[in-house]
Amino acid sequence: MTDATAALGEFEDKSLLIVDDDKPFQQRLARAMEKRGFTVDTADGVREAVAKLSSTSPAFAVVDMRLEDGNGLDVIDTIRQRRPECRAVILTGYGNIATAVTAVKLGAVDYLSKPADPDDIIAALARKPEDKAPPPENPMSADRVRWEHIQRVFELCDRNVSETARRLNMHRRTLQRILAKRAPR
Repeated sequence: MTDATAALGEFEDKSLLIVDDDKPFQQRLARAMEKRGFTVDTADGVREAVAKLSSTSPAFAVVDMRLEDGNGLDVIDTIRQRRPECRAVILTGYGNIATAVTAVKLGAVDYLSKPADPDDIIAALARKPEDKAPPPENPMSADRVRWEHIQRVFELCDRNVSETARRLNMHRRTLQRILAKRAPR
């Protein structure tokens, strides 16, 4: 039993809702969490999650930020309305400070990068509000952070290169060269 799993011992209700449109990741995470003592339910998107939340209110939730039919923050908001004490974690491959702040303001207890380890998720769910999260073992390089930011803005601009370049105050051809390259480590 890991320290994170042991910390969950104080919680009687271990119902967990996992909302993620990446089906293989969702299923792996669901199996891993069931092995750690959770009663898991899954949803593939915002509509399905909101429908499930109308009949049940889980004690825990793991919600992907970007879903095919909307934003995971909408699910967090619905969870908070149904069960204010629910401990929810946002997962994302497109992290940025603004959405992390919004997620926490809406009631998420933490904000983790994908792919997240089940033990890291459990640690975030079990962490007391006054405890600080440990610093990452392998933080992203500055080049990777820059690349992630450019990708995020590109997605927010509906993959429009000209609009993205304008918003980033960057020449369009420079942006095209950056987008053509692989992500830095």
